[in-house]
Amino acid sequence: MPKKYVWMMLLAASLFFYMCWKWEYIFLLFFPATIDFFVARQIEKTTPQRRKKLLLCISIVTNLGLLFYFKYFNFFLDSINTTAVLFGGQALLHSAKILLPVGISFYTFQSISYTVEVYRGNMPAEKNFGRFALFVSFFPQLVAGPINRPQVLLPQVNNLKPLEADNLIIGARRILWGLFKKVVVADRLAFFVNLVYNNPESYHGLSILCATIFFAFQIYCDFSGYSDIAIGVAKMMGIDLMRNFNKPYFSSSIREFWSKWHISLSTWFRDYLYIPLGGNKVGMSRWIFNLFITFLVSGVWHGASINFIIWGALHGLLISLESLNQRKKFFNFKLPLWMGTLWTFSAVCFAWIFFRANNLHDSFTIIKNLFDYGHSFIAEVKQSTGTDLYNFAVGFPLIFLLLIFEGFWGNRKVQYYFYAYRSVRFLSYLTLILLIAMFGVLVSQSSFIYFQF
Repeated sequence: MPKKYVWMMLLAASLFFYMCWKWEYIFLLFFPATIDFFVARQIEKTTPQRRKKLLLCISIVTNLGLLFYFKYFNFFLDSINTTAVLFGGQALLHSAKILLPVGISFYTFQSISYTVEVYRGNMPAEKNFGRFALFVSFFPQLVAGPINRPQVLLPQVNNLKPLEADNLIIGARRILWGLFKKVVVADRLAFFVNLVYNNPESYHGLSILCATIFFAFQIYCDFSGYSDIAIGVAKMMGIDLMRNFNKPYFSSSIREFWSKWHISLSTWFRDYLYIPLGGNKVGMSRWIFNLFITFLVSGVWHGASINFIIWGALHGLLISLESLNQRKKFFNFKLPLWMGTLWTFSAVCFAWIFFRANNLHDSFTIIKNLFDYGHSFIAEVKQSTGTDLYNFAVGFPLIFLLLIFEGFWGNRKVQYYFYAYRSVRFLSYLTLILLIAMFGVLVSQSSFIYFQF
């Protein structure tokens, strides 16, 4: 196909991909994209700052308005009803029948970042609507990110490369690793996590601890596995998407964890919320407020539920205390690296309880039972039979295998032998393929966790 038509093929593929889920919602994708395209063109042509701000507001209100309606409207109505009942009134508002469009949180944020960057003068407005539509709807990252910056992705969309052997190999390698994390690790761990978290009254102590650790690795392998597949597919077409994870569970502080977890979202909140609020260039109390509110909003972004709000607030509280201590030196000593990693992992796992539990009542039941060690761990695990028992047995070895793979990959000698010797490379690929074939959950249909956001 001639190079000048390649972007049309990718746009058609992206739209077809989205329409396979629910074709009517393609208009929902195009409506804010059309507004943002023309608003950005006007921002570029406009000189008065007030008019520029007004145009930017139109873009932000349009995008966030749609996000609010489809994602938070019913939660808003339920909150009003709950408040009315608490004060002796009646719940009079009825929920609307709304189907959440897949990927709306991701493409909405990507589109907002475009108009903001044009407003800031960091990039010119795109002149071709079709190419802009491809930037918003590019199918590998459409439904679950990574959320790419327009300065990085739009130039690549405007200068698409022909297929190259190196890109095909690098992309296929990334897809293979993503598949291993998703179907072997995440989907195996999910069995025991679902068993415990869907019946929290029946499990205590070590059972809940194991399920919570399993969930920490399940969500990591599920989401980073998807990101690897998306990055790999884009790479095969010659497009580089931003990295989304960087071994977050090796972090020795909450701040470091958030610099390595869901990087595209955490940097989005840094660039478009935390810094505009004043970042750390303000007084201490305002700085702590900025940190806390950023993580609170991040929790709200994940879903219309009190559990996600608590999850975001917990991270906001932890990172605020950590930052406050760094400046005030309340505890003027440095933990050994392994203790910092253990503390960070424990705190993150505790917060995951609210993220994974089905509701607030289950969250507190799980926390209460987590510290109850008066029940037999063996007896509780034996409640699982057949496949569930097998998946529990292989859970920790799979996590150990994952940590070895990721931990050693940073070693230069390992990388040297991998790239220098073809036999080592092919043995690695063969091992991964065999692990996927032998241990992958390939018979059941399991979706990606972050598709719901």
